[in-house]
Amino acid sequence: MAPKEEAHAAVMEAKTMASQPQQQETPPIKSHIPISNYSKRVVLKTLFGREDRGFGLIGEKIVIGGWVKSSKEVRKQPSPLQHDTEHQPGAKTGHKDVTCTEILQNRMPIFRTFLKLFGVGNHAEKDSIGSLAERVQHPVSSTVFLQISDGSCVATLQVVVDSTLAPPGQIMISGTCILVEGVIQQPTTGGKHIIEIKAEKVLHLGVVEDHEKYPLSKKRLPLHTLRDWAHFRPRTTTVASIARIRDGLTHATHNFFQKNGFLYVQVPVITTTDTEGFSNKFNVTTLLNKTTEESSSTKPSAVHENVSGVSLASVKASLKEKSNKVEELKRTDSNREALLAAIQDLKKTDELAAQLAAQEKKEKAKDTALVKPDRLNFTDDYFSCQAFLTVSGRVHLESYACALGNVYSFGPRFKAHTSHSTRHVSEMWMVEAEIAFAELEESMNCANDLLKHLCKSVMENCSDDMKFILKRVDQGIVGRLQTVVSSTFEKIPYCKAIDILKQAKEKKFNLNMEWGITLTEEHESYLADEIYKKPVIIYDYPKEVKPFYVRQNDDRKTVAAFDVIVPKVGAVIRGSQNEERVKMLSTRIKELGLSSEQYEWYLDLRRHGTAKHAGFSLTFDLIVLLATGISDVRDVVPFPRSYGKLNN
Repeated sequence: MAPKEEAHAAVMEAKTMASQPQQQETPPIKSHIPISNYSKRVVLKTLFGREDRGFGLIGEKIVIGGWVKSSKEVRKQPSPLQHDTEHQPGAKTGHKDVTCTEILQNRMPIFRTFLKLFGVGNHAEKDSIGSLAERVQHPVSSTVFLQISDGSCVATLQVVVDSTLAPPGQIMISGTCILVEGVIQQPTTGGKHIIEIKAEKVLHLGVVEDHEKYPLSKKRLPLHTLRDWAHFRPRTTTVASIARIRDGLTHATHNFFQKNGFLYVQVPVITTTDTEGFSNKFNVTTLLNKTTEESSSTKPSAVHENVSGVSLASVKASLKEKSNKVEELKRTDSNREALLAAIQDLKKTDELAAQLAAQEKKEKAKDTALVKPDRLNFTDDYFSCQAFLTVSGRVHLESYACALGNVYSFGPRFKAHTSHSTRHVSEMWMVEAEIAFAELEESMNCANDLLKHLCKSVMENCSDDMKFILKRVDQGIVGRLQTVVSSTFEKIPYCKAIDILKQAKEKKFNLNMEWGITLTEEHESYLADEIYKKPVIIYDYPKEVKPFYVRQNDDRKTVAAFDVIVPKVGAVIRGSQNEERVKMLSTRIKELGLSSEQYEWYLDLRRHGTAKHAGFSLTFDLIVLLATGISDVRDVVPFPRSYGKLNN
């Protein structure tokens, strides 16, 4: 290696080592601050959850990590070069730090040769080094102030990082992940912060490779835009708050049932039973794969060859050869007639390839169109019968209620909605309960108590997130939740609800109001928001609008079912007393044209030791809507699955 190149490589290596974050393992930090059990760091909630917001911890050394929300850089004033002060009159003399250049010059004689290449003669080495330093542009150091969040709370923490620890261009980009060791100190800048961390080591740095492609580089994106990046949106303050509120409501749900003596039961997601009798369901099958394989193996000529037996692959190969021939004729300036003939031949081959490609596409589409559920033989399927994703777990939960008493379940349920409602997605989480030896009234009381418990719990246990929601999303959210907790729910029969809606002269509904119709979101909203301005329980519905298993009333026209309607959100709970009379249940199954074989196991529960029982289903995702003031359920479900949309 040439002297100049060797010296340059040594300098560059020194710079690289200085600019890299420190990745070495460090011994555990001795501190009385609780750390995360499994990641050896302090979560921000531990600091900001204290009454003093962490002020009493000043001077403690900790490890914290998170993602950069915002940043700013403050450049330091460049210090004068050492050699300038040495020649000034009256300059102090004494001990002088050894420079990097002097070390290289002393240990690498070849470095002196490198200095001579710049025209430095036999002057004093001190002067020659100073002459070289004047030509080298020294980077100006700076201090970077990062606002980071680790998702444990709303608040962000200010982290002060010197540019000698990590390149500012890497750590300042929004979305960068950083783990640092540092000391808690009072803020060095003004603002709302009570404490900050002065970083001493950067233990991990997860850079954003291209901030132009990182969707959250833009500030305050609307929620509907974030749906396309469901995997990134938890990093936003709003969606993070929604997630923590959802977590709080989950804990509150289990807490309510456990305190009231309910047993938690997991019910199946895949079932052979149409659990409501009229909902649009998702089929679960492996026959589509088998049909496609059989189609491709039995009709290869239809897909790959035309009637003359010419394959698309051979035509494409010929097309390439003829294209090369035309290019060769053009370059060699050959006979014009030969060139025109070759071009004409190429054109015909190209047309043939297009025809074969179109035919292949058409045949594939035809094969797909032939695969319809009503033409499938489910005895050859994975389960040897038709199977669905469950729309409700209540019928399975009944079997445990008739053995263990009071039980509940919590899990996803699936309905193939083809609408774009803001209240429904294809996969929604439901809380379902069944109460043995209970009737309709007990079920309504339990649903009432659960809803009040959830609203009270979220205000008490998610106070910081609720303050953020109150400020940024919905200023009326706390008042609405307090109304649910403190008010007595209005109870009206279905027939009275119809009468009230008929009398609403100032309000025009899309459907004619008559007994027997299914109440829509518009109807429910009018009753809860405009008429009663508090939660409403509607009961005794026409049997035609409720599932087959609901107990018929003595009038034989209505059933013992109820819905809980909440202002702004709509129906959040639907429940019923279930039919325990086997003859009544069998008759209802036949009336709806349902397969009796599907429900033999369900009828067995009535034939052998039945009991009166009642229950309900609470749409958990709508409770999150209620608690956050968000208007669309797709923005409170972590990964929404809706009609025509499935990103990941």
